[in-house]
Amino acid sequence: MGQTNDPSRSIRIYDLDLPALEDLLEAWGEPSYRAAQIWEWLYVHLVASFNQMTNLPKSLRQRLSEEATLNLAKVVDTTRSRDRRTRKDLLRLTDGETIEAVLMRYRSRRTACLSTQVGCALGCPFCATGQMGFRRDLTSGEIVAQAVRFARPLQTEGNPLTNVVLMGMGEPLANYDNSLAAIRRLNHPDGFRLGQRHITLSTVGLVPMIGRLAQEDLQITLAISLHAATDELRNQLVPINRRYGLEALFKACAAYFEKTGRRISFEWALIEGLNDTPEQAHALADRVHESLAGTLIHVNLIPLNPSPDYTGGAATSEAVDTFTTILEARSIPYTIRVRRGAAIQAGCGQLRQRRGRA
Repeated sequence: MGQTNDPSRSIRIYDLDLPALEDLLEAWGEPSYRAAQIWEWLYVHLVASFNQMTNLPKSLRQRLSEEATLNLAKVVDTTRSRDRRTRKDLLRLTDGETIEAVLMRYRSRRTACLSTQVGCALGCPFCATGQMGFRRDLTSGEIVAQAVRFARPLQTEGNPLTNVVLMGMGEPLANYDNSLAAIRRLNHPDGFRLGQRHITLSTVGLVPMIGRLAQEDLQITLAISLHAATDELRNQLVPINRRYGLEALFKACAAYFEKTGRRISFEWALIEGLNDTPEQAHALADRVHESLAGTLIHVNLIPLNPSPDYTGGAATSEAVDTFTTILEARSIPYTIRVRRGAAIQAGCGQLRQRRGRA
């Protein structure tokens, strides 16, 4: 009794929230409690096959195997860091498109970095995903399944997945409904049960959608891919800034904090001779103190992961030291992130770029 051979024509179980699963089982003439049983197998026991759902009748398992699928992606390439603590998978979806997902193991946590789109329409020139253009949105199930895929072996080891970051390929707020559905599914109290404060959503700064997100009654972390503190430079590095400039972005961040009380993270890829300068460090501090006084913020600095189609390189250690010295003097909290992805092409979109569409 195996999975259907054509998942693209099957019911995609990971795309269903619990009410939709209940509707499906009701349409099949099954008792309502069967949906809760299947939900538990999917998100608590993390089974990879309907055959493993042993408290379901054989007839139901057979029908699920024939008419539904758990297989939304296939691993076509994997790279690992030398210390084996970072793993990046290239996944082929049922329509042949490919995405990336990364698992990072730290001393006390295990974080999955998930994609939300195939490619990206926002065109940040230093980002390998931005260089490839936009293909399509991922479904909520395609987002969730990335986390489940990593969680299975971790559960076997006795070390559950502790954090999820929507920082892979794509702009989560440009795929708003599916990204939010995935977050709610991963947070579901009767399923995966990942705490909201262990989920981070990263955006380049789609200001109207940040406002919408603030109204969702969620306690997730908002991360802004900032990369520059002047409009002139950010217009080059993050083209959406030409539509939603820094003043509007920082107002949206202040409103998000006021509504949620959640700290705002600012992501900053340090590019040699471009945004690693003392001028940019001071401009960042000025803008934070002027626009976000009283707001909890944190700056995450990471030397650029170079990509073949971008000529910029990672900031030197001397430039990083100067930049951070200024932030310290100006009372801007920051962390220098370990550049764990460079050796395995774990920067967003780089493995897919190397392999093409596989």
